[in-house]
Amino acid sequence: MEIQTYLFIAFAFIITIFLVADLGYFNRRAHKVDMKSALLQSIFWVAVSLAFAVLILIYMGEDLALQFLSAYVTEKMLSVDNLFVILLIFNFFKLDEKYHHRALFWGILGAIVFRGIFITAGSLIVSQFHWVLYIFGVILIYTGFKLFEEKKEEHINFHENKVLKFAHKYLSFTNSPHEGKFMLRENGKWHFTLLFMIVLLVETTDIVFAVDSIPAAFAITQNPFILYTSNIFAVMGLRALFFLIENVMHRFHHLQKGLSLILIFIGGKMFAGIFHIEISSFVSFAIVMSALVLSLVLSIYFPKKI
Repeated sequence: MEIQTYLFIAFAFIITIFLVADLGYFNRRAHKVDMKSALLQSIFWVAVSLAFAVLILIYMGEDLALQFLSAYVTEKMLSVDNLFVILLIFNFFKLDEKYHHRALFWGILGAIVFRGIFITAGSLIVSQFHWVLYIFGVILIYTGFKLFEEKKEEHINFHENKVLKFAHKYLSFTNSPHEGKFMLRENGKWHFTLLFMIVLLVETTDIVFAVDSIPAAFAITQNPFILYTSNIFAVMGLRALFFLIENVMHRFHHLQKGLSLILIFIGGKMFAGIFHIEISSFVSFAIVMSALVLSLVLSIYFPKKI
């Protein structure tokens, strides 16, 4: 077998083991995740991701390792916007904090599946129609400029969400307390719960964000292995990141502008090939990291006026 196959087996083993351990052992009972636990989990997933990048560096080369790190950091930054919307969902439906982890777990499990489907489909399309990358470039540049000017809306009526309207039309829901369950039996019939509705919203939110993150990843690399592993490692650390920054998320208000510049840059990078301009993986990684660090520093030194 090729080294990439061995690395993918190791990746699949790590993800599977920790998903099973997470829900089956560490979080059997619903509980609020404290800051210490969230910090340790965040450090753990960053460390595992960096260790995997080192394996790529050793066995697959510097270029692919830098592509992995660039895609990973970009996805992490995109995840912060995703977390903001998820927090709005939890607050809107007044979901008890002890159920936040459960909702995020199943939402992320779905994200792993759907990202795999999107990346596989995208790789097949790009391999047959290379010009599709230029469409991705247009999407990223448009999204980047839109994100630069966009202000987050803190009061959204999720009851008007089209997905929920569709679900209510074809599924039976109960108003009874869910107690951490997705379905309840009432009067001899099974009904979906509010928690199921929230997970459905979290899942569809991630699919919407994938429209930005998948093209962004393709702008950095077209290697399906690097695309998928970088995306999933970033997503796996999403829950811990949520609990770590949910109370200070508003302080990183310049992160959105940093992300918009990254999207514009990597969108432009796709068109650079037309003019025979090569931008190395090292330069791309340096620009991505510079935008991240600068946006964090500006957020700290120039806090948002309340």
